[in-house]
Amino acid sequence: MSLRQKITDDMKAAMRAKDAARLSAIRLLLAAIKQREVDERIELADADIVAIIEKMNKQRRDSISQYEAAQRHDLADAEKFEMSVLAEYMPRQLDEAELAGAVDEAIASVGAQGPQDMGKVMGYIKPKLAGVADMSRVSALIKARLSV
Repeated sequence: MSLRQKITDDMKAAMRAKDAARLSAIRLLLAAIKQREVDERIELADADIVAIIEKMNKQRRDSISQYEAAQRHDLADAEKFEMSVLAEYMPRQLDEAELAGAVDEAIASVGAQGPQDMGKVMGYIKPKLAGVADMSRVSALIKARLSV
């Protein structure tokens, strides 16, 4: 079953269960998918849908930090719920040990010597970890390893 089909089936299940919050989050995702398909006149593959979900999660992380800074915990909780729904459609995320191993391998492959080589390492590792790791975590880990 394709990822899009799973999302559609989950939307139907949320309708039947009358789960308004979950239904709203799934509809936002389907709208973003449909918008990109219409804009580019293509049918999206699972990898493209994962990229859309990553972008939506990043937007929600930014919103959560702004809402919490403004003491709007009700809005932050709504965003956190949407992130939890979106997380169901993401592939399994790498744990810290796997992530550290991938970063070390990338640094060795590129032959990076210091912070000036950060772009090379990111260019090498980004396609390999797309969808399975938060790129801000990857970037921070690379920066820490290269500045030693």
